Amino acid sequence: MRRKLIFSLLVVIFMASCAWAAPIEIELVQYKPEAFRIFDALAEKFNKTHTNIHLTISSPNEPVTILKTRFIRENYPDMIGIGGDMNYSNFQDAELLADVSNYRGLAKIKKAYIDILEGLEFVPTPGVFGVPFMANAAGVLYNKEIFDAHGWTIPESWPEFIKLCEDIKAAGIRPLYSGYKDTWTTLAPWNALAVDLAPADVCQQVNMGKTTFAKEYREIAEKTYALLQYAEEGPFAYSYNDACTAFARGESAMFAIGNYAIPQILSVNPDLKIDSFVMPGSDDPNGQTLNSGVDIMFCVMEACPNKEAAYEVLDFLLDPENIQFYVDDQNSVPCQVGEFKLTPMLDGMKKYIDAGKMADYQDHHYPSEMAVDAQIQTYLIQGDVNAFLEKFDKDWIRYNRDIISKLQKYNASR
Repeated sequence: MRRKLIFSLLVVIFMASCAWAAPIEIELVQYKPEAFRIFDALAEKFNKTHTNIHLTISSPNEPVTILKTRFIRENYPDMIGIGGDMNYSNFQDAELLADVSNYRGLAKIKKAYIDILEGLEFVPTPGVFGVPFMANAAGVLYNKEIFDAHGWTIPESWPEFIKLCEDIKAAGIRPLYSGYKDTWTTLAPWNALAVDLAPADVCQQVNMGKTTFAKEYREIAEKTYALLQYAEEGPFAYSYNDACTAFARGESAMFAIGNYAIPQILSVNPDLKIDSFVMPGSDDPNGQTLNSGVDIMFCVMEACPNKEAAYEVLDFLLDPENIQFYVDDQNSVPCQVGEFKLTPMLDGMKKYIDAGKMADYQDHHYPSEMAVDAQIQTYLIQGDVNAFLEKFDKDWIRYNRDIISKLQKYNASR
């Protein structure tokens, strides 16, 4: 009897100790400091509804620098939230990211965004190393009231777009605002035109020696330059903030930029009626593609000791309610299949989003050391397309030498 009592007490003590066991700690570092409030809210919600896992989401300034410093010190978070760009490519190539092919939630992600991640790999690698969460959509934002007042329709080809610009100009209205003082803004029309005019994998093709940028980028460069005649005078004297403010105040009918500019525009003029359309870079009305890339994905680090707990965090973040919460706050495009309510300001792009007819930003494949945005700005100032393209090809080889070598070795081993 005494033994049974002691055994029962031990069982109770053991069960109590299990009940009071510390939850598994999961740390997620995400790279969008402007979205820190919504991530704080998501972490708080998760921790209120999960007792076995405690989630901490950090949203630091200069997140990539902080992450790289931590990686050097082997002080890895469990998960990271990053964009689909060269940083992802480098982290994946360094084998820092876990293969999440066995994560069941991948079945809910639109194939177009999984394909975009695969296209960012320096060398084709079996597996999936990120879970796309939100995307950007870039093209042309336009002032609905101005368009409606003049009866202007949405262009579906490059000739129609140029005619629209001419009609707007003839009406005494500035067609576009650019804000090219900030070099990165030159990439907005460049990327939006490139998805129609260059192969999505053009950078990989150049790395394999199958083509050159001088061949593939000439039309993009010439059409980007052609837009200058419809922009503000001296566009290189005005910044991105200036452009957002000018468009918000009705100083141009259109702004070639992405959905990420909408919050800043509305902060100047909350009553502005905005819609959007895909930049029609092709002469063929059926040849248009949406410029859309992965704005943020979640990656589980290879060093994460509790990958199942990380998967539970992913399940939470990909819950439709939480996705809609983020979409409403950030005017984003969800990467998951589902009936989500997008901002009406993206109505003109919705059919492309629904159909998955999209391609990644070309600059997501450009090494930062090459400073392509500054090169484009210089070209737009000087207007020498031959010199620009010649330098582009030369610098590409210089700054991508290691990647080209890796790809050559990969192809030789097949």
